Amino acid sequence: MTQPLDYLSVILGQVEHFKRFPEADRLVIVNAGQIRSFPADSIIFREGEACAGMFVLFSGHVHLGKLGPQGQQSLIAEIDPVIMFNEVPVLDDGPNLTTATAIADCTTWNISYENFQALLGRYPTVGLGLLRVLAKRTRNLMSQYEDLSFRSVVARSAKLLLDLSNNGQHAIDRKHHSNTEMAARISTVPEALSRSLQIFRKNGDIICTRTTITVHQPKTLEKFAQIERALY
Repeated sequence: MTQPLDYLSVILGQVEHFKRFPEADRLVIVNAGQIRSFPADSIIFREGEACAGMFVLFSGHVHLGKLGPQGQQSLIAEIDPVIMFNEVPVLDDGPNLTTATAIADCTTWNISYENFQALLGRYPTVGLGLLRVLAKRTRNLMSQYEDLSFRSVVARSAKLLLDLSNNGQHAIDRKHHSNTEMAARISTVPEALSRSLQIFRKNGDIICTRTTITVHQPKTLEKFAQIERALY
């Protein structure tokens, strides 16, 4: 069922740098793109293909990933509503930098490079808003680069378990975080992650069942992860 434009305009207004636009301007922006739906487990666009345009996720869940030279998957970012993604190609008309996969049924708003450039001419503040988004994502990528450059797979695995469990506050649901998915988050292969989990399990740092992973000794995992806590 097609949603009315005014409703879509309200949803678009939830994106940080579209919030300040009047309703009439947001309607113009919505009209410049199109609403697209993607079923779970489908590919929205592929890395290296021609610019697919910029997307705003209205509903669902999206993974942005890259494929390594040996076929290993790296999870670059997770996208939840209401956030835009694939911004860089609409700035330089270059190929898509990542592969976007719909993890759940998704509804998106999609705008082409040509239409986005026309919007920039009419609304220069859209471009200024993109700068803030790109700055934030660059900081996240630098953090990932630091992990890959200076942390071993064991250290990255420990850090991931702490992140997913909120420092041991809740169990990790293995249905939503399989070994394959967790390995992709830290740019390794599932076998290497499994070896790390075995180390932590034998050491008594985690408790593993078929359905959950519980962090039992977060302080020890912090040492594995090479995390230094500030002293106050």
